[in-house]
Amino acid sequence: QEKVQFVIDTLEKTYPEIPIPLDHKDPYTLLIAVLMSAQSTDVRVNKITPLLFERADNPYDMIKLSVEEIRDIIRPVGLSPMKSKGIHGLSHILIDKHDGKVPQNLEDLEELPAVGHKTASVVISQAFGIPAFPVDTHIHRLMYRWNLSNGKNVVQTEKDAKRLFPKEKWNDLHLQIIWYGREYCPARGWNLDNDIITKTIGRKKVIDDYLKMKKTRS
Repeated sequence: QEKVQFVIDTLEKTYPEIPIPLDHKDPYTLLIAVLMSAQSTDVRVNKITPLLFERADNPYDMIKLSVEEIRDIIRPVGLSPMKSKGIHGLSHILIDKHDGKVPQNLEDLEELPAVGHKTASVVISQAFGIPAFPVDTHIHRLMYRWNLSNGKNVVQTEKDAKRLFPKEKWNDLHLQIIWYGREYCPARGWNLDNDIITKTIGRKKVIDDYLKMKKTRS
């Protein structure tokens, strides 16, 4: 519990203001941006979404575009055949089943094409402020390095995060951990000296491996 409090305190000191990684203006544009970010980078998605949203920033305009037109616009983010079908298909479902609005619960969101548990969690968390703990590669890596989860899979990591962290902090923490992971605790080019959290509470094996690797490089 002390470890958990240390993580929370350090992240709150480091990121008192938490930037939102994906540019959007409402639940629908957030949903589309999160869907597009799968196996891509936020930076790349933020370059492409304005081009798409200029043509269509709501489901009614989106279904006026063909799947091919959507695909041509979003091609640079990768996986565009699947994503364009998903964007077009989910826009139809929002109109047919949800009065054109993005539903505010995981079950309905996860029924939409190309929307998995993580995408749905990000949307309810960031668009509606409902507590969720979407686990991406950064969170998965850090929870393992910090010895707060066994790193078996993202499902386990999410369970552990929700068990360890207070619910009212989930939405902030999930973003703070992502920013911290990118800045201080990346997968490659990691410098433990700058990473106060891992240095203080990190899994012994992770730190030992890091020091071994540093020795062989020096």
